[in-house]
Amino acid sequence: MPAHIGYAAMLERFPPAEAVEYAALAEAHGFRGTMASDHFQPWVPSQGESSFVWSVLAAIGSRTTGDLGPGVTTPTFRMHPAVVAQAAATQAALYPGRTWLGIGSGDALNEHIVGAYWPEAPERINRMFEAVDLIRKLFSGSIAGRDVRHSGPHFTLEAARLWTMPSVAPPILVAASGPITARRAGRTVDGMITTGAPIEKLATLLARFHDGAREGGRDADAMPKVLQLHLSWAETDEQAMRNALTEWPNGGMRFPRSDIRSPFEFEQFARTVRPEDFTDRMVVSADPDVHRAAIQRHLDLGFDRIYLHNAGRDQREFLEVFGREVLPGLRS
Repeated sequence: MPAHIGYAAMLERFPPAEAVEYAALAEAHGFRGTMASDHFQPWVPSQGESSFVWSVLAAIGSRTTGDLGPGVTTPTFRMHPAVVAQAAATQAALYPGRTWLGIGSGDALNEHIVGAYWPEAPERINRMFEAVDLIRKLFSGSIAGRDVRHSGPHFTLEAARLWTMPSVAPPILVAASGPITARRAGRTVDGMITTGAPIEKLATLLARFHDGAREGGRDADAMPKVLQLHLSWAETDEQAMRNALTEWPNGGMRFPRSDIRSPFEFEQFARTVRPEDFTDRMVVSADPDVHRAAIQRHLDLGFDRIYLHNAGRDQREFLEVFGREVLPGLRS
């Protein structure tokens, strides 16, 4: 079967109207959906943008027909889980059957701005799963036409329901970068999202997701396993590497980034990235065949949907070339 390949709209890199145009153009060239990033700040100052993901997703939905969702939003610091649930329910009411809710535990870059204590990773993950529990309660109660309550270690919800709620709740996909979170996701939510990493790490995440699904009496093969894949394609290998180093140094960083709070601080770390740091982490090449082989390898590994982000500024040429030379050769 043709593979489900979507476009990753990086809202920290492009103005909102431009991101909407790229998503529509991606669909015209054979991409089947859109994942939009949720940032309050760009990673580095030169990226220069950070529009509100739910506004942009609503606009993308009006210009496209494929699936769409945030990759990923954090319902634990900047926004209360109830507000995220309302945003996702509204999106699903506007575009029924097309939307999904991607949830993550957050980065300080985006979440520290509200001035709350920034906890260690285990607490952030526990907060995320409690938020998921609250959102699911709110979805199911609202569909049933009743108020719900929640009182937990991190969140409280007084008698509330979503008055705009579709008859079918959007699926909840949790972002996992470690095996414990992947396993817990398999037990508790509808699917998993992760980002490009060495193939051995991704294989482990998928295996732990399957383990969790079995423990929960669920069929992991029927659950979405989603990958956001960063790459750098340009007309020459040299330009592709320049784009990777200047536009998306994130792909070459081999250390945790969740505690970095400022784009200017992130910029200092980015200066340490060298071309060899992208090896086994992000494909940098002018050859569409090299990119096709890398994408197919991830499909063969077990991912159902892959959303592509190209580091170059010229998104139009990327979408045209990949739509013509890469997507038709991919199979799920």
